[in-house]
Amino acid sequence: MLIIPAIDLKDGRCVRLQQGKMESATVFSDDPLSTAKHWLAQGAKRLHIVDLNGAVAGRPKNEKIIREIIKAVGDAMPIELGGGIRDLDTIESYLDAGVTWVVIGTAAVKNPGFLSDACYAFPGHIIAGLDAKDGKVAVEGWSKMTGHDVVDLAKKYEEYGVEALIYTDIGRDGMMNGVNIDATLKLAQSIKTPVIASGGLNSVKDVEAICAKLVPEGVIGTIAGRALYEGKLDLKTAQAAADKALGKAPS
Repeated sequence: MLIIPAIDLKDGRCVRLQQGKMESATVFSDDPLSTAKHWLAQGAKRLHIVDLNGAVAGRPKNEKIIREIIKAVGDAMPIELGGGIRDLDTIESYLDAGVTWVVIGTAAVKNPGFLSDACYAFPGHIIAGLDAKDGKVAVEGWSKMTGHDVVDLAKKYEEYGVEALIYTDIGRDGMMNGVNIDATLKLAQSIKTPVIASGGLNSVKDVEAICAKLVPEGVIGTIAGRALYEGKLDLKTAQAAADKALGKAPS
């Protein structure tokens, strides 16, 4: 199971939000490129990037720094990228630049045909993002709630052929009060597609709980944000704990 550090970009800076609220952004770095290099040096095997401005605007807004990060670390550390990706040309552009997976969230909800087309055009490179609160999906940078049920959408996305699903509990994101094990478990058990857990990771105990309860059901990784940036969780220690819990040799 992978511990995946997150870089959330707002106005060209590396920030973390609380419960997806843009006004709650805490700036952790004015140099996202150095942050990406830091996570690579710490042994990260995948990097999660979100263009927060893009998610709200519906088009890429931090593309310049994203491309710099891709160029610097993309060959050594596969990148999954989301935020403001609404058309096939944008997907193709980012994949050509070196992104390994593109994460489609809002556009998948509003235009399921787009997600289906993306999976067909770029097999193996499309991840669907399911951002939810109380089992209902949110869109547009989490600013709007929909009536869509997480599990129902997940099953539909699975039919399209997504490579994986990122499930984020908005209520826990940035709050460091633990991953929503029950909700993530319900989702993972309902589909065969690999799931990446997100929102609330805070401690090695959280990592161990994910390994014990979620990995057997198809969870392949968990995204770590604020806990890493505030020093509550060490990336190397967390990954070592995951490897140990799953009986793997230290990576």
